[in-house]
Amino acid sequence: MPRKESHRPASRGPGILERLAKGVVLGDGGYLLELEKRGYVQAGPFTPEVVLEHPSAVKELHQEFLDAGAEVLQSLAFYASKEKLATTGFADRVGEINRAAVRLAREVAGDRALVAANLSLTWMYDPKDGASSDKVRNLFDEQLNAQLREAPDFVIAETFSWLGEALLAVERIEKTGLPSMVTMSFDKNPMSYDGRTPAECARALHDAGADVVGVNCLRNPLLLLPIGAEMRKAVTGFVACQPTAYRTPPDIPDFTATKEFPYETETLVLSRRAMGAYAAEAKSLGINYIGSCCGSVPIHVREMARALGKAPANRAWRVDYNKPMSAYEFYRHDTG
Repeated sequence: MPRKESHRPASRGPGILERLAKGVVLGDGGYLLELEKRGYVQAGPFTPEVVLEHPSAVKELHQEFLDAGAEVLQSLAFYASKEKLATTGFADRVGEINRAAVRLAREVAGDRALVAANLSLTWMYDPKDGASSDKVRNLFDEQLNAQLREAPDFVIAETFSWLGEALLAVERIEKTGLPSMVTMSFDKNPMSYDGRTPAECARALHDAGADVVGVNCLRNPLLLLPIGAEMRKAVTGFVACQPTAYRTPPDIPDFTATKEFPYETETLVLSRRAMGAYAAEAKSLGINYIGSCCGSVPIHVREMARALGKAPANRAWRVDYNKPMSAYEFYRHDTG
């Protein structure tokens, strides 16, 4: 029996570990940058007070990802730690923001998808400062205490450049009794800031008790899948991969280091077919949790769902290339 799933209400059906044991699980896409593009999030700080100020916009994006085929909705609590929220004047609303993030995802998910609580890098971890670990623990605990009041199904902790900070996330999630998915991020070099390879990071997180380990954000599929494959070979447990949907050159693998970030990222967006091809390749590599991150919008998730055999069939329609009644037929746009 998968451990920790007993902490979830039985009425919600199989939990994340039970689903992963049966096959690939499809995640959702990116929230903060898409909501910034729609005018609801401030570029630069990218803090998630939108869950309080424009909850309908958040729910709409959740719904779009759900309808596209996502089997998990992540709560929009990325950057919802006190120190980060303090940069935009929301330090006194940590509890509200974290609870609202899970509640909005739950309202949309219903019984169609799982809901993941969320932790992210805090920008407070410093291995040279012995007090920083306890500060990070307290920040994580504050978020978790609020998010767990809305009964998420599991916890995703993500975008860690320091393995040490990721291990603190594993430690704090372990105390909740919920399953954990913890993913690293790699910017210019495929090494953690503490000098560990992706394989070493995967093994350390797995050995510490993370139920799912993996990699997310910063890099596009072409530059992230090799890292995911390295992690896949390093551990026997479940592995996750969630790349960005941005086109970046090999010498600048991190999209946040490009001149287009943050005000012209739309010029870097990958095609839906590129993301579908990524999903298919990830499955062939043995990746268990296949998701996406910044820049990934509902059409990307839908194409990934199609590639994984999880999308609903298209409505039947009459196609007659000899008597066209659409540009699709007129120009013979056969999708193959």
